[in-house]
Amino acid sequence: MGPLLDALRALGGSAKPRECSDWIAEQFKLPETQREARTSAGGERFHNQVQWARQYLVWEGLLDTAKRGVWTLTARGNQTHLTQESARDLFLKWVAIHAKNRQQKLGTQTSAKETTDEEKVPEEVEEEALLAVLQSLPSSGFERLCKRLLHEYGFEKLVVTGRSHDQGIDGIGVLRLNAFVVLKVLFQCKRYKGSVGRAEVGEFRNAMLGRADKGIFITTGYFTSEAEKEANREGVPPIELVDGERLVELFQQKLLGLRRREVFEVDHSFFDQFRQAE
Repeated sequence: MGPLLDALRALGGSAKPRECSDWIAEQFKLPETQREARTSAGGERFHNQVQWARQYLVWEGLLDTAKRGVWTLTARGNQTHLTQESARDLFLKWVAIHAKNRQQKLGTQTSAKETTDEEKVPEEVEEEALLAVLQSLPSSGFERLCKRLLHEYGFEKLVVTGRSHDQGIDGIGVLRLNAFVVLKVLFQCKRYKGSVGRAEVGEFRNAMLGRADKGIFITTGYFTSEAEKEANREGVPPIELVDGERLVELFQQKLLGLRRREVFEVDHSFFDQFRQAE
């Protein structure tokens, strides 16, 4: 929790979740093996832990939840510095509060294990629900959906090539940057639950050579660090990588296949001032 507060201060008071995770990982020189470790559900364990740290800070009133997809320090959060000991105390405080609330609601004893970092945070539950739908689509349907998504973001003349004639790609289109510059783009779509490695990105690049200015590789899974290096290799056409997490964000920004709903969350920190007798 302390490093997350430090990250947000260093990033100007607000940042996207991935920016926070990357900042912490770089500051603490986290090994690639630890950064790429997965949970039993297939999510990134380290990023999941950072998301949980954020959730406890929200409950404590140190982070603001007003803008979805952006983590922002409150005035109190900006002034707060947490040691490992004080963060542990904060964690135990909210474990106890939620255990008591669950016990009252269910009428049964609730263990602290039910509120540990192995649970899914609310944002992760919503993300997995959308990814599950995307992964359930047939390949042709997912390709057509990616075409629709790209159209929402300004791409034109989009065509899904079809599996029998794709020559290593799933679709083509153009992106008009201004009145004078137009880029030809090829895209590839993979409904993966696991990782996309260097080989898959390299094969897509080979299919692109001489045919496009840029490539877009979309997956419901995630890219390995070697795949990212291949995508950003110098001297060859660049490839934009869109993993499952970013894919969810893109759908959310355009409300594509999603309906907005308002949910109220109890601000326990507000009520703390009334728990003590005057």
